[in-house]
Amino acid sequence: MIVSRDALLSRIEEHRAQGQTVALANGVFDLLHVGHLRYLLGAAEEADILVVAVNDDAIVRVLKGPDRPIVPQDARAELIDALRAVDYVVLFGDPTVGPLLEALRPDVHCKGTDYTVDTVPERAIVAAYGGRTAIVGDPKDHSTRDIVARLQ
Repeated sequence: MIVSRDALLSRIEEHRAQGQTVALANGVFDLLHVGHLRYLLGAAEEADILVVAVNDDAIVRVLKGPDRPIVPQDARAELIDALRAVDYVVLFGDPTVGPLLEALRPDVHCKGTDYTVDTVPERAIVAAYGGRTAIVGDPKDHSTRDIVARLQ
């Protein structure tokens, strides 16, 4: 379900009241590929509820350059939402997922295998509220950048 940040926070309160745990994964998810799928499947195994935060178009241009994203934010969110492992999708426009982590306080913050627990930029935020950081997915052998390069 694609939701606003406020709606997400409200729904997550309901899940917590039922004793469910929450994992958060995030990314651009431009040109959805098998690496994205494996990352999200791994994240879904870490908790009862999986929230996926998708970078909005404006911040993607800042992070990836003026030619990105290739797929607009609403379409990227819809594709992620269609995956059965995903419970909620929220768009975010901050340079990092830190502000959303502070508001949501997921039990587990999931990052891909291009990180280690010690190199996750938001690890201090997660540790400060008592959460856990997990590295999930397969080796980072897939990327949108590589797909675009092959197409060119």
